[in-house]
Amino acid sequence: MSSFEELGLSPEILSAVKALGFDVPFPIQEAIIPLLWSGSDVIGQAHTGTGKTAAFGLPILEIVDEKNLNVQALVLVPTRELAMQVAGDINSYAKNTRKHALAIYGGQSIHAQIDALEDCPQIIAGTPGRILDHLERGSLHLKSVQCVVLDEADRMLDMGFIDDVERILQQTGRRQIAFFSATMPDEIRRLARRHMKNPREILIESEDLNVKEIKQYFCQADRDTKLDALLKILHDKNVQRVIVFCRTKRTTFWLSESLRRRHENATAINGDLSQNQRDRAMEGFRSGHSRILVATDLAGRGLDIDGVTHIINYDVPEEPLTYFHRIGRTGRAGKTGTAVTIVSGDQSADFRAIETMADYQIERLEIGKLERSAFTPRNERPERFHEGTRPRFNRAPYRHARHGRETPLRGIRGQSVAPIANLQP
Repeated sequence: MSSFEELGLSPEILSAVKALGFDVPFPIQEAIIPLLWSGSDVIGQAHTGTGKTAAFGLPILEIVDEKNLNVQALVLVPTRELAMQVAGDINSYAKNTRKHALAIYGGQSIHAQIDALEDCPQIIAGTPGRILDHLERGSLHLKSVQCVVLDEADRMLDMGFIDDVERILQQTGRRQIAFFSATMPDEIRRLARRHMKNPREILIESEDLNVKEIKQYFCQADRDTKLDALLKILHDKNVQRVIVFCRTKRTTFWLSESLRRRHENATAINGDLSQNQRDRAMEGFRSGHSRILVATDLAGRGLDIDGVTHIINYDVPEEPLTYFHRIGRTGRAGKTGTAVTIVSGDQSADFRAIETMADYQIERLEIGKLERSAFTPRNERPERFHEGTRPRFNRAPYRHARHGRETPLRGIRGQSVAPIANLQP
C-alpha cells in the first residue's frame, strides 16, 4: 500500500487527510482500515504514536451515515484528555462532511453535555463512567450504534472500568467491536471472547517498543542535585517543547513551582487538578504559552501533542513499560525525538530493568558538575508538601551558589558518553 487513495477513502475525507499532511498510511492504518470498513471485529495491539486514532477514526467516518442523526459509533477511552483528543481528531478528518463527534467525560457539566447531545452527534468519544450517567438519565441512546471501539483497553482494565464497559456494551444493539491495547492481558481477551465474533487480530510484538526514532540518554544525580541536572538539560538550545515526568502529584506541583521561580515557563498537570485546570494547562502547553509540561503518568498514555521535542524523566518509572509509554510522547508519526532520564541512586535498579526490557544500553549523557544548594534549598524539597497541594516557599532560593559535592557520572551499563550539546531532536 502506497497511499490513502488506495484504501478507498471518500473524496471528502481524503481531502481532509491530505490537508493534515498525511500522505502514506502507517502500518496499523493500512491493516485496520479495510477490516473495520468491511465490518469485521478487530483486536489491535498497538502502542501510542502508531497512528491508531486514524486507524479506527477514518473507517468510522465511512461507516456513519450523515443523514442519520442518531449516535452510530462509540469510542470508549480511559481519560478525559483522550476523549477530547479522539473527538477532535475525528472532527478534523470529518471537516468536509456533515458528520461530527462529541467528547463526553466526567468533570464537565453534565447539563452542558446534554445540550451538546441535542445537536445530534453521530460519534461519541467518552469515558465509561460519564457514558453510563447519560444512559441512566436517558440523555444518550446507543441502540443505533454500529461500531464500538475500546481504546487503551488495558488501561481501562487497570483503572477498574471493565465492569462499566460490560454494562455499556450490553446496551448496544448488534454492532461491530474493535479493541485497541498496548498489551493484551487475559481479562481483555476474555472480554473480547464474550462480545466479539471471529475477531481479526492485528498484533505488534510486545518486544517492538516503537522507539526507533527516539534518541535515549540518561544522566546520574542524587536527590539534592536532580533539579540542577534538569535545569542544565532544559537550558540546552535544542530543548524546545518538553514534557517532564514525575512519579507523584506532589512532585509535579513542587517541580513546576520551582521551575517558575527560576523563570522557566512550566505548568503542572495531574489528577488532583480540576477539569478546567487541566484543560487550561493542556491548552497552554499546546499553544506554546508553556514550554514545559510537568506531568504524572496521567499524561503518559494516549495524548498526542504536536511538536514535543524532548521527554525528561525526572523520576525513573517503577514499571519498565511505563518508560516506553512516556517517551512515546515524542518521536511520533515518523518524527524524531529525544528522551533523557535522570537516575538517582535509589532508582538505579528500576533503570536497569528498563534497559533489560529494551535489550540495549541507553547512552550516558555528560552534563558536567552538578551543584546542590544553588538549585535545591532545603525548604524546597518536595517531601515537605502534602499530596495534592501546591508548595508554598518560606524564603527565596539562594542567590549565590554554594558548591556541593560533585555527583559521579559513572555509567550504569553503557560506557559511551554524549555531550549535552547533542540533545538535538
